[in-house]
Amino acid sequence: MEIVHVYTKLRGEFGRQCLFSDRPAELLVDVPPDPSLALQFIPKTPRDQALQACRDMSEHQVNTERFESESCGINHVEGGWPKDVNPQEMEQTIRFRKKVEKDESYINSILQLGCVMEHCIRQNNAVDIYQEYFVDEEVEETQEPPSAKTINVFRDPNQMKRTVTCLSWHPDGGRKLAAAYSCLQFQKTSKEMSLDSYIWDIENPNRPEMTLKPASPLICLDYNPKDSHTLVGGSYNGQIAYWDTRRGSQPVEVSSVEQSHRDPVYKVIWLQSKTGTDAFSASTDGQVLWWDVRKLSEPTERLVLDPVREGILDRALGAISLEFEATMPTKFMVGTEQGVVVSCNRKAKTPAEKIVCTYDGHHGPIYALQRNPFFPKNFLTVGDWTARIWSEDIKESSIMWTRYQMSYLTDACWSPVRPSVFFTVKMDGVLDVWDILFKQNDPTLSLKVCDEALYSLRVQDHGRLVACGSQQGSATLLEICSGLSSLQKNEKSLLAAVFERETKREKILEARQREIRLKERSRSEQSREEDGGRDVDGEESPEQLIARAENDFYSVVEMEQRRRREKEDERHQEKGVCEEKEVKETETSQ
Repeated sequence: MEIVHVYTKLRGEFGRQCLFSDRPAELLVDVPPDPSLALQFIPKTPRDQALQACRDMSEHQVNTERFESESCGINHVEGGWPKDVNPQEMEQTIRFRKKVEKDESYINSILQLGCVMEHCIRQNNAVDIYQEYFVDEEVEETQEPPSAKTINVFRDPNQMKRTVTCLSWHPDGGRKLAAAYSCLQFQKTSKEMSLDSYIWDIENPNRPEMTLKPASPLICLDYNPKDSHTLVGGSYNGQIAYWDTRRGSQPVEVSSVEQSHRDPVYKVIWLQSKTGTDAFSASTDGQVLWWDVRKLSEPTERLVLDPVREGILDRALGAISLEFEATMPTKFMVGTEQGVVVSCNRKAKTPAEKIVCTYDGHHGPIYALQRNPFFPKNFLTVGDWTARIWSEDIKESSIMWTRYQMSYLTDACWSPVRPSVFFTVKMDGVLDVWDILFKQNDPTLSLKVCDEALYSLRVQDHGRLVACGSQQGSATLLEICSGLSSLQKNEKSLLAAVFERETKREKILEARQREIRLKERSRSEQSREEDGGRDVDGEESPEQLIARAENDFYSVVEMEQRRRREKEDERHQEKGVCEEKEVKETETSQ
């Protein structure tokens, strides 16, 4: 049986039938305008106005909240053993292994997994996943403009800010930075000022990774290149302190005050030795002391920087910078407060022979002294307003130098990667990067690091990161562009040619100056002999010369007094004449 639904609707409810056809337009209604209505309207004057079809916006600057990161350590312990089996006990582990190996399910699972492991091993042997495909292709060098960017700023966490006097990179990878803090301004220290120095993780500027607690503020600090856990520091009171970071913040050894320096220790450097525990320090008291950090009760050796080579401490030159090159284990250099570089030989037999020669060329203290890592015979010094490059063979003057800067230079160092690049910092907060192959008169890159003075500088071993310490306790970490931190083509040979050319030029000038001095000396000796032949008996004794000089001085003073009195008399006469004229003029007017 079929079910059918039927819907019924009247024809009248469908509405009018739609008939569609094409026909022309018809005018249905025509309403003409009424002139009387126009009198009720006021005509409006037209005005042009521009509109922007966009949303109004304003620009604001917002400082987001600082993200604080914290380093955590995890101890990984061998797992997979039952609770009743101690992994440290060899007998228990062997017993458990034998028990498992006898189980049939263990043998079946090994057989099943063997096929999968065999496939993976064969696949690894077939494809070398570490293959480098583009080793032989030469990379096109793109000349990018020199640049640097700030990565992090490590600020002194104390309320009273101190100067970052020294920086030292961690020898293994350079992921840590040790900074020494102290106040070097005369009588500006206070009891509330902290004595601590810090070790920073370069990826966490929020808080230091470790605090070093010396008895006196540290002025210099240096990581041991052989043992990355040990540091040696020089204090403001002249003591030497030695730290092992595995033993905490307190120093392991401290030198006694009686056997230490008498002035602040401005530089301390680790020496190349078999034990890796030898260091030497320099101070403005005029001494260089050698130490074994395992026993800091007294120095192992002592050198007084007496320019006369007699070992008298009262006339010694104050040391403020040190240089030691591992390839020259017997030689070292000292920069002094008097602007003189002293070259020394440690293995000399007598103290007089230890001071080999001196280099004089600065008007102030030599704050930085470093040999070129690629050409050790050439070294860099910074003092007063210039940076100078010297050759060991030329003692009269430097072979290259920068022009005098507007601000005082405080530190400098060579790039460990590029032999022609060195860095300098100044009192106006500017970091200068010099490339002497590119140009010598002006820096290749000048960067305003901060508004306060910069006092310390240290470059990472890879040459890409540079740390600068300021007067207000902030250590700024900068990243240098690849052009200034990667070795260029033929750079070593070009710089060697430059150094050789400049050394030859200075040798020629030095020989010429020596020749002129000899000629002048021979002329003066001849004239002296002639004068002596004319009047041998007319020579005056020192007492007579002093008496004659005194008489000449007093006669000059009397002449000057007489001249001043005559001037005063003339001035009084002119004044009297003027007063008489004024009196006569007043009488005539009356």
